[in-house]
Amino acid sequence: MFLSTFEKQLDGKRRIVVPQDYRALTAGPFDGVFCFPSIEADCIEGGGKALFDRYLGVIEELEFGDPIRSALETSVLGGMARLSFDTAGRITLPELLCQQFGLTDWVVVVGLGDRFQIWQREAFQAHRAAQRDLAREGLASLRAQQRLARLSSPNVGGAG
Repeated sequence: MFLSTFEKQLDGKRRIVVPQDYRALTAGPFDGVFCFPSIEADCIEGGGKALFDRYLGVIEELEFGDPIRSALETSVLGGMARLSFDTAGRITLPELLCQQFGLTDWVVVVGLGDRFQIWQREAFQAHRAAQRDLAREGLASLRAQQRLARLSSPNVGGAG
């Protein structure tokens, strides 16, 4: 799993050192990562072949010509770059993606389980704060729903 959050500096050639733990997760016939513009946020999303296969599976579930399939094909497959690791464990981010998300100096690499995201540092700080608020609200709502379900259950009180 891709875990944790790292701040990394891009060099003048838009190269970034991919954390060793992440490189180990992508080991296989293709020594590198797949990156593309994230669908859910203003950042780069990346991962190994398993992530690519997962997106491809979602796309192929939709009928050919379906507008959502076309949008996913354009966004994910059309925006995807295969980035190989160099001998120092770096990848070179495509110039277009760096321009699109304002990646010029320091970036934040965020592990999200089966994938990771690369953010412009200040943009991630705002995103992280909003996500934390949403997580708190969502968890409180879920707990309230669970309490309500327990209270309305016919077996409450041990009779049954």
